[in-house]
Amino acid sequence: MRRLRLGMVGGGEGAFIGGVHRMAARLDGHWDLVAGSFQSDPDKSRDFGVSLGLAADRAYPDYQSMAQGEARRDDRIDAVAIVTPNATHHSIARAFLDAGIPVICDKPMTTSRADADDLARLVKKTGLPFVLTHNYSGYPMARQARAMIEAGELGAIRVIQAEYAQDWLATDQAGNKQADWRGDPSRAGPAGALGDIATHAFQLLEFVSGLQAEAISADLTTFIPGRKVDDNVSVLLRCAGGAKGMLWASQVATGAVNGLRLRIYGDKGGLEWAQETPETLLFTPLGQRQQVIRRGGAGVADAAAHATRIPGGHPEGYLEGFAQIYSDAAELIRAHHEDRAPHGFASLAPGVADGVRGLAFIEAAIASSASHGAWTPIN
Repeated sequence: MRRLRLGMVGGGEGAFIGGVHRMAARLDGHWDLVAGSFQSDPDKSRDFGVSLGLAADRAYPDYQSMAQGEARRDDRIDAVAIVTPNATHHSIARAFLDAGIPVICDKPMTTSRADADDLARLVKKTGLPFVLTHNYSGYPMARQARAMIEAGELGAIRVIQAEYAQDWLATDQAGNKQADWRGDPSRAGPAGALGDIATHAFQLLEFVSGLQAEAISADLTTFIPGRKVDDNVSVLLRCAGGAKGMLWASQVATGAVNGLRLRIYGDKGGLEWAQETPETLLFTPLGQRQQVIRRGGAGVADAAAHATRIPGGHPEGYLEGFAQIYSDAAELIRAHHEDRAPHGFASLAPGVADGVRGLAFIEAAIASSASHGAWTPIN
């Protein structure tokens, strides 16, 4: 089976997420990085690409020349990974989709619902694969929880709670490259913690539960003086079927590191999962003792087993969850090349519809908060 050729836009020297994408793409042996436009300075982009082992003529000065140049090659890239600040996602994705090249895009997909809808229309028109790297949905125990809910083991869902707590922005981080662009609405869009981490919690909540939030009441707060975007998000949700939900995301939660947690309660049982202890899923059937389900252990669902790489007791986590999204993307793209249905569980990969949902959530939360928490539909 031919390894797929990957291009990358962004992720140059000092960029955290670019390195994560490159490691995740390599992990399962499906991808080779062969082209990129990594930085706005053409010389630095070329030098960085060469340092990664790329041919100098495929370390492009900008994404436009990369899209055009790769489209003309017989050995063109099979997909491009977009790992730039949020405000550039739309224009870059459009350039590569127009060139006939599938896209793997970091989240949020765009900075406006209008741009998200535009990409959705283009993906539908071209039929090209588009994958959004909501990597937490690639964790085996997240997929185990989804499978258990689909199988009816929790019964009718009543309550959903998602939270994502960090503290890395609990003080003014001026001069920190990662904080600077995330706090700049011209580069990150109008959402701070809302776009950066609350969208992860929202996508995971809907992915695992199988429910969609229909309306929300939101309160967005900026605790650090001078910060131009929110750093704390509190949301109530009304979900399809009558379930109620709560979502909290904060980047000023002192002492928290990467506290993504999910709790789902039905009339037959409840589930709890935490990203910082991702190997275990807690399941409590109504009136019975709590069960601990372990990644790689006996009795896990096929979807969880498929996403497991090493035996239980050898911890898997963040990179493997990210790698699962890249493996799913590889299968979607191979199926596209071969004009067939994808094998396995590749259809679980987040896509353009998740991107549209994310922007609908962001805009509804901003509107609700501006109206003092008025219930606002997610359309």
